[in-house]
Amino acid sequence: MTSPASLSPAQAAARLAEFTVVDVRAPGEYASGHVPGALNIPLDRLPEAVPALKSAAARGPLLMVCASGVRSTRACDILAAADVEAATLSGGTSAWEGEGRAVDRPAGGRTVWPMERQVRLAAGSLVLAGLLAGLRFPAARWISAGVGSGLVFSAVSNTCGMAAALSKLPFNRVPRSAADLDATLAALQG
Repeated sequence: MTSPASLSPAQAAARLAEFTVVDVRAPGEYASGHVPGALNIPLDRLPEAVPALKSAAARGPLLMVCASGVRSTRACDILAAADVEAATLSGGTSAWEGEGRAVDRPAGGRTVWPMERQVRLAAGSLVLAGLLAGLRFPAARWISAGVGSGLVFSAVSNTCGMAAALSKLPFNRVPRSAADLDATLAALQG
């Protein structure tokens, strides 16, 4: 499998009207600010969106976006396995905003920490808790060992179970009306 095409924010901005932009972050992250015109299909829901994305790709190029480029690269890999070509935004919305480009923020959208930051907080807290509890209960150190092992596996496999779990938390979700995947898939089919 080849690496997906990676576009800088400047390259993507110059061609933005050509793309169907798909943001694969959790709905809460998406609602806190996204590339203008982006549709939200969370990475964990991408497999069910493949037929609609294949239809959209037949009409024009796809640009996958996330916070930093890691999840969007994974999304491109998933799509490539289904014979759907897509590019990724290098550096994600962080790089997009870092270059001073505008993002859409829906009315009532609240700022949510990027998933990578949430994972660092959760992993660090669990490691620290395991070490502190280990002072009194030595077996509690296994919590730290488990988190460390999970982080190594995450790096090797380029997946993150902790991020998948955190994306299900209420603050990473938005009301059903704003996160209606069925409406997004219908828009892609059209």
